[in-house]
Amino acid sequence: MTAAPGGREELALAKMLIDCDPGHDDAIAILFAARRCDLVGITTVHGNASLENTTRNALAICTLAGLDVPVARGCAAPLVGVATHAGDIHGRTGLDGAELPVPDRGPVEAHAVDFIIEQAERHKGELVLAVVGPQTNVALALRREPRLASWLKAITIMGGSTTIGNITPAAEFNVYADPEAAAAVFACGAPIWMVGYNVTRQTGFTQPEIDRLRAAGGGRTAAVIADLMQFYLDGQRRVFGLDIAPMHDVCAVFPFVRPELLTFVEAAVEVELAGRLTRGMTVCDLRNKRAGAPGAIQEARRPNARVAVASDARSLIAEVIDVVLAFP
Repeated sequence: MTAAPGGREELALAKMLIDCDPGHDDAIAILFAARRCDLVGITTVHGNASLENTTRNALAICTLAGLDVPVARGCAAPLVGVATHAGDIHGRTGLDGAELPVPDRGPVEAHAVDFIIEQAERHKGELVLAVVGPQTNVALALRREPRLASWLKAITIMGGSTTIGNITPAAEFNVYADPEAAAAVFACGAPIWMVGYNVTRQTGFTQPEIDRLRAAGGGRTAAVIADLMQFYLDGQRRVFGLDIAPMHDVCAVFPFVRPELLTFVEAAVEVELAGRLTRGMTVCDLRNKRAGAPGAIQEARRPNARVAVASDARSLIAEVIDVVLAFP
């Protein structure tokens, strides 16, 4: 650790690989991790839009911000069934609302599954895998390389929920988009941090904060992000009645940058695969995590994840804004 202004201790930069489906909130996660972590790569997957669009969006964000980070293209569909997209929120391209630059490079030759394995082996014991889209790439990487879970420092997931879902009443989008993959990841044995919709839907940009991005004169990156966030906030208001633009994905980066801004409990997490109404639900056993509830009728399963239950939303978003405004 190193000392920070005001006496706060800062963690050493975490080596991180982001597996994502950009996506407005994915774009923020990429920018934040590029400045506050040692970002070794980005892998793309189906999700908020088609794989073609999510890959182009990741490359465009790197071009916009001048990031020299390899991008590897991944899986276009889930392990079972067909891909689910989120055009109602993210638009036709997955990143509507601003004119993004034409990418100045293409993806690397390696498939995302192979790239994840290569980076984990190269950085054994150090690499944090931030999974902020459907978990197809990661599940296949775990299947291809059985040692992968032991090579990783941690897997941090934006996905699931301890309460309500957003794509169905019970399921959050990233898990619902490939529940078989999510089940494999949660069961893999690696240290897992889950930051779910129960926390992230309350952690986002307000209208005054978007206005601040636009007015601060921080440069082209901040101006483009302000336009993207306005589109995203308008969609959240229209679809969910929320008055914030939730920064779901960047929340999964914070356990390795400012962990004190999130509150976690250890819990057993399993993914429902068969329920007619609950497919894709993350079943989080929090029965003995509440004050005054020391036990349960049936003994809880062994915890396999640290699950976020609260965030210091305004402090977290303030830090994100500072990072975005610092881009040239």
